[in-house]
Amino acid sequence: MNQQTPQFDYIVVGCGGVGSSAVYWLAKRCGKRVLGLEQFNLGHDHGGSQDLSRIIRLSYNDKAYIPLARGTYEAWGEAERESGIQLVFKTGGLDICKRNTPGHAVLEKFATAMTEQNVPYERFEGESIRRKFPQMNPTPEWITLYQKDSGLVDAAMGNAVHIQLARKHGATILENTGVMNIVKQGNLTKVCTAKGDFLCRKVVITAGAWMNEVLSSVGVKIPLTVTQEQVTYYATSHMKEFTKDKCPVFILHTARAAEPYFLPIHGNTGFKIGLDVGGPVVTARTRNYTPDPKREKLASDYVKELCPRGLGPILFTKTCLYTLTPDRNFVIDNCRKTGYPDVIFCCGAGHAYKFAAVLGRILSQLAIDGRTAYDISMFNMDRPAIKDPNYVSHFQLGTEQATKVTSKL
Repeated sequence: MNQQTPQFDYIVVGCGGVGSSAVYWLAKRCGKRVLGLEQFNLGHDHGGSQDLSRIIRLSYNDKAYIPLARGTYEAWGEAERESGIQLVFKTGGLDICKRNTPGHAVLEKFATAMTEQNVPYERFEGESIRRKFPQMNPTPEWITLYQKDSGLVDAAMGNAVHIQLARKHGATILENTGVMNIVKQGNLTKVCTAKGDFLCRKVVITAGAWMNEVLSSVGVKIPLTVTQEQVTYYATSHMKEFTKDKCPVFILHTARAAEPYFLPIHGNTGFKIGLDVGGPVVTARTRNYTPDPKREKLASDYVKELCPRGLGPILFTKTCLYTLTPDRNFVIDNCRKTGYPDVIFCCGAGHAYKFAAVLGRILSQLAIDGRTAYDISMFNMDRPAIKDPNYVSHFQLGTEQATKVTSKL
């Protein structure tokens, strides 16, 4: 006798930040008809979603992202209310540049976008920055935009909360269940894994650096660059100055690779710095977990320059993966052009965690309703960055020039 293939309405492939959110939002509406598949154990460190903190902000270089940012605060709030666990911590945030540098033009794009979207912000320059944030070490060349709603999301907690709430609503979550193939079976889609096959009406793929491996079985490949990035936590002796009630999140805009961003203490005793893009190009299978000492030194140099009292012994440096599109914008679409309209996918382009809650909600709406209330038109596969093989990549948000990502700084 043939054992009947388990059937669900919706299957989510990849249960990191966006995937765990998608499972949650699907399960809120569809309960037991939802399956989440994760190729590793839940909470693993192999991708790009698992860490103590990630920046969340309304300040963005493109006004198209700001409605999504507003939506993600609402979506995280829904998970907080249902779980009783705080996930978002508002610290305020600074976007910083130095006068008459390429980063200055980027900063003004942020200002323009926030003005057009009615996001309130304040300008501070030079010594006025130190008066507001004494731990900073500004020079007369500093120009900043301060936005009060910026802060951090507890990333590891956010993933766990979404998964546990999804299970509460009846979803099934399977760990260590990698997807080998996706094929049509009649009017359904079959997802083949090492632990057996599953049938469903719609598949949602949120596979991060493994995206093209999964999409290849339905004839889709998008131009992606995977880089190995890292963040470093410093054991500052001036902890009181770098707590969430005293220290904002902040970004120095340089319009170059390895642009630094900083987060106050959360989840341990470390003041955190990351360098946005500029790490070596890898694949999900060739990456390593060894911190680059040159990038650690660059991070330390930035802390010493911008907020020297944040320096201290390195607690640890943690590597992660960015999965970048050529224009650094998301891709949210389905695979209709290869005959798989019921396969939906989302690539977060290395800056999606803050949006994870709302992206999961959007994916659930696309799967269940076939549409979403959010404007995602700029994230389709038909734009030049995805279709044109000669498109020149630019990975720094707010820039238009090419950014060459190599294994060297």
